[in-house]
Amino acid sequence: MGEEEASTSSSSSSRQEDANEGIETNVVLNVYDLTPLNNYTYWFGFGIFHSGIEVHGKEYGFGAHDFPVSGVFEVEPRSCPGFIFRCSIPLGHIKMAPSAFRMFVEGAASEYHGDTYHLISKNCNHFTDEISHRLTGKHIPGWVNRLARLGSLCSCLLPESLQVTAVKQLPEYHERAENGSEPLSGATPRKSIEIYDAYPEKQLLSPLSEAMDVTFVKETPQL
Repeated sequence: MGEEEASTSSSSSSRQEDANEGIETNVVLNVYDLTPLNNYTYWFGFGIFHSGIEVHGKEYGFGAHDFPVSGVFEVEPRSCPGFIFRCSIPLGHIKMAPSAFRMFVEGAASEYHGDTYHLISKNCNHFTDEISHRLTGKHIPGWVNRLARLGSLCSCLLPESLQVTAVKQLPEYHERAENGSEPLSGATPRKSIEIYDAYPEKQLLSPLSEAMDVTFVKETPQL
């Protein structure tokens, strides 16, 4: 009797795992405005945008902080705090279990530390473009990150501070642990702010007046 129950349970678990392996989910790019000026520049094919990748009902983005650990964070889709949602762009479909995708994101997080963020060479849109290409074989639309590409081509014309300094996004730092969210040891909680370090008058976003619902993804070093 016990062996039959164990066999049935094992068979049911195996079928569930097989079903999870075949789960098809959409890969969606959610694009946000960093400034109302985008309403005018958008029609000329460029603007200042933030983007996140939505998969399995969660959205993943990349932001800057002061620590040499994961800068990849998770939020509710189309609800990234501090940004103005513009549009969603379908990128394709994948067949991947939620657990497998989580492992994939945690692996990617090891390549995107918060202290490596750079407005021109390694920003949130570079992250979503790489994730999209690795998942679907497609790149995100060129207009989303066109300003950064123009900046890299014309870096000699940019202020030195923009060539070496990241736009800072400093939400309260939490890692996603198996048993819940735990603060990073030694980290000082800070609210989100995006600002040119040497040019506060060119602030892109105002500090949020309320706490952010942002959870950083725990990184898993890739072998």
